[in-house]
Amino acid sequence: MRCRATVLRTLLLGLCGLLLLPARLSAAADNGTWGVFPTPPAGAAMTDRAYFFHQGPAGAAVTDSVTILNSSGRELTFRVFATDAMNTPSGGAFALLPAETKPRDVGAWIALGPEAAGTVTVPPKGRKDIPFTVRVPQDASPGDHVGGIVAQNTEIEGIQREGKVQVGVKRQVGARLYLRVPGPLTPAVSVEDVRVSRGAPLLPWTKDAHATITYTLVNRGNAVLEPKVAVSARGLFGRRVLDLPARAPRQALLPGQRIVLTEPWPDSPQLDRVNVKVTVSAPAYPDVGSEAGTAFLAVPWPALGALLLLVGAGVAVLVALRRRRVARHEAEPVPDLARAR
Repeated sequence: MRCRATVLRTLLLGLCGLLLLPARLSAAADNGTWGVFPTPPAGAAMTDRAYFFHQGPAGAAVTDSVTILNSSGRELTFRVFATDAMNTPSGGAFALLPAETKPRDVGAWIALGPEAAGTVTVPPKGRKDIPFTVRVPQDASPGDHVGGIVAQNTEIEGIQREGKVQVGVKRQVGARLYLRVPGPLTPAVSVEDVRVSRGAPLLPWTKDAHATITYTLVNRGNAVLEPKVAVSARGLFGRRVLDLPARAPRQALLPGQRIVLTEPWPDSPQLDRVNVKVTVSAPAYPDVGSEAGTAFLAVPWPALGALLLLVGAGVAVLVALRRRRVARHEAEPVPDLARAR
């Protein structure tokens, strides 16, 4: 029965915050109980390398090793796999695909050593080194390819209910892997679909109006970008009503990814015609950039609606009074002038 079945599912985005670190930090993952790291050179600290970064032309084979470190006082067993990276659509956080999703890029090029066949058991306070090879396909496209190697605890750490289905929760962490295939690098980014949603007080100017600017960033090139975004707005006659200088989101934008970001605007205009512009740049590539915008009419609609109701009610009263006067006048008797003579 499906409603009674326990579904083993990885809640990668919600429960594995270490996979959602800002991409520019590129830190290896460690949840305090176990961690996944690029294997350090002999005598070096475990955190000597923050992430895997390799270059390899089409047809090349690149070798390295990943280390699973068990910091707990008990034996742990893991499923180890390689996968692709992505930006989460909302917010753009860095994430690695769950085990149930088949990789199509660099994750599919990684062959783990025989030590990772089946499951990997790591003793208390111990570590396990697993060699791997990245075999770059002959038809690999130039540019950046991003993925990672993940260790998933085989234990179910909790049960949550999704409707009538019970879901077994497993945790996983992973180390990121960046591979650049030499060739023409074509960085490109665009900003699209700029929108503004507003909320205004019932009585205008008694409180601040709040707005949210929403926009989409798209990496249309083949290089990882760390974009900077500036947001500005102008009212009637070019009056400046918002000017947020260029700043970097907390995540890098991977090739081919599309993310939706928001910018709160706590004191937006309450009566104005406003043009909003969002500008994105990539400091590492000075010629790369894009801008888009939208316009909206800031009107205190609740107050305007109340005013229109009052005006409408006033007009209705005047019309009713006028009709009453006309009716009264028509009902008055007319003198018979002929008889009066």
